[in-house]
Amino acid sequence: MAFSARVSRDVMAQINVTPLVDVLLVLLIIFMITSPIVTHKATMDLPQLSSKSPLEVVPPIHLGIHPDGEMDWNGTPIRADQLAAQLSIAASRAQQPALQIEAADGVAYDSVARVLAKAKAQGLVRIDMLGTR
Repeated sequence: MAFSARVSRDVMAQINVTPLVDVLLVLLIIFMITSPIVTHKATMDLPQLSSKSPLEVVPPIHLGIHPDGEMDWNGTPIRADQLAAQLSIAASRAQQPALQIEAADGVAYDSVARVLAKAKAQGLVRIDMLGTR
């Protein structure tokens, strides 16, 4: 095997088009695959605007639990034995209000758990826990 030791110092005046052709073929394949997807029409059953008036917004119930175990229902003091009756009245409404429980720092977990259990037992669906900001 003979190798040429001659070094050519001539400038190559040709462009290598092989990488360009490879890129164009890949782009052509991508275009061929995606064009049927783009032209495909999907049918959707979107909800229509009703002529009924929007449902009125029910204000939430704010239940505060203090560290000493006392509670207030929308700012009005309430005893633990009255809580079940108030929760059943709220749960029996056509549109149930959200119950927002705000437990102060230092409240025993057991107190909050009892309130949550009473609310679930009366059938309240939406119960929110408020925190400090």
